[in-house]
Amino acid sequence: MRCSEIIKILEELAPESLACDWDNPGLLAGRSDKEVKTIFLAVDAMDSVLDQAEHVGADLLITHHPLIFKALKKVNDQDFISRRILRMIQKDMSYYAMHTNFDAAPGCMADLAGTMLGLSDTAVLEPMGLTESGVPYGIGICGSFEKKMTLLETAEHVKDAFGIPHVSVFGDPAGERRIQRAAVCPGAGGSTLKEALKSGADVYITGDISHHEGIDAVAEGMAVIDAGHYGIEHIFVGFMKAYLTEKLGDKVRIEMAETVFPNCVV
Repeated sequence: MRCSEIIKILEELAPESLACDWDNPGLLAGRSDKEVKTIFLAVDAMDSVLDQAEHVGADLLITHHPLIFKALKKVNDQDFISRRILRMIQKDMSYYAMHTNFDAAPGCMADLAGTMLGLSDTAVLEPMGLTESGVPYGIGICGSFEKKMTLLETAEHVKDAFGIPHVSVFGDPAGERRIQRAAVCPGAGGSTLKEALKSGADVYITGDISHHEGIDAVAEGMAVIDAGHYGIEHIFVGFMKAYLTEKLGDKVRIEMAETVFPNCVV
């Protein structure tokens, strides 16, 4: 199956047109006419991911985060980004990224995170527009837990939902305040912090927030749980494997990167 045919299937799920203006999703390296027998899925195109992709003989690498954000003036072995691009081209491995288009598309990152957390009565946190079929799309999600929990119980629930070893909490985990309404931004949460506060959320669950943003949110009455950028967004990999398996059947072999959290508590 050709790379261009697979891209059409990916576009059905999360069209590139849904991405933020500053983003750079799409076919970032390689041939669109490449015959693809094996797809490799990962969050980031790190050296360790390329090692795994090469080991399984991947013809197409699909990641959530784009390796290329800014225009490259040179592609050589002198910096880590162009060195990875050069490596993929040498191996004739095409490379496709699905970033904020996947974040924003209905049924994708935000909706998936909300489902895993068990949120109901959900709505888009930061609306960006309507799809061709009239469905709202945008960044993040807000909704309500089935039952009220303390902040400590909510933090444990987040860890269980995403299978992560630890989270950072802004607020009083030992407090008795009960939490029910949550706002969720799986990636960098600073950009939608105002929307989270406007949503009336008791807690903001995000993948990445700064110290000052966290303490400012608490000052305005909203707790924050930082689950780590990879901590939430690694759900991209399993979701995409299920989606592509359903769409492609046994036409293409689909492999996934190992789940390895890039930061840890020591």
